[in-house]
Amino acid sequence: MNVLIIEDEVLTAKRLQNLLVRYDPAIRVLAQIPSVKQSITWLEDSQHIKPDLIFLDIHLEDDLGFRIIDHLNLTIPIVFTTAYNEYTLKAFKTNGIDYLLKPIDFAELSSAIDKFKQLHFTPGKLPDLSSITSLLYQHSRQDGFKDRFMVSAGSKLFSLATRDIAYFTFEQKATFLKTFDGKRFSVDYSLDKLCQLLDPKEYFRINRSMIVSMTSILSINALSAGKIKLALNPDFVQDALVSTDRITDFKQWLGK
Repeated sequence: MNVLIIEDEVLTAKRLQNLLVRYDPAIRVLAQIPSVKQSITWLEDSQHIKPDLIFLDIHLEDDLGFRIIDHLNLTIPIVFTTAYNEYTLKAFKTNGIDYLLKPIDFAELSSAIDKFKQLHFTPGKLPDLSSITSLLYQHSRQDGFKDRFMVSAGSKLFSLATRDIAYFTFEQKATFLKTFDGKRFSVDYSLDKLCQLLDPKEYFRINRSMIVSMTSILSINALSAGKIKLALNPDFVQDALVSTDRITDFKQWLGK
């Protein structure tokens, strides 16, 4: 079976590939692609082998994943990797599609592939992707903010709830998050991308190298020349300064 993984989280993509090999060593992963644009280019290339099954993340680095379905009028079976509310998950099942919640569980992955095999070899049983696309678009606008991040420490993978993250920083050409209990992990997103993924009611980018959560702010200190310095929990080793050009927006954010 030939499989295509469309996923912008490197750790999630690697974990998914490892689980696929565990399920069946004969499964061939054709490619791991992080964006809508690259996916469309890859699928349009006639030199590439057509996948039997696609694992598609809903929120990719440049757009929503089902833009690929719209653009190409895809009929290839798809298993979505995402996190949605119970109502939406039930709707997936009703429409004959399957889904995997992150972090991906081996038993759930096995069940999804088993279901694909059953549908694939039963004429007329594959789902109508156009109806699924409409459903997903509707609910991605309602539940579109990222609620978990996959991180690693050595050989171990962890799934962190966004609510447990105090702030994100860009240091030494890499992006890091810090949890409220003081743990620090690297993440596969730029701060620009994180601004799209995080709930703007809860997180604010105070300068070019830092995004803070509302609940991480212990105190706000007015300095000379109209500058603002934040005291954060957990403590940040450098000065957490709000950029001058962001102060007005920052005050508005605090007042929401």
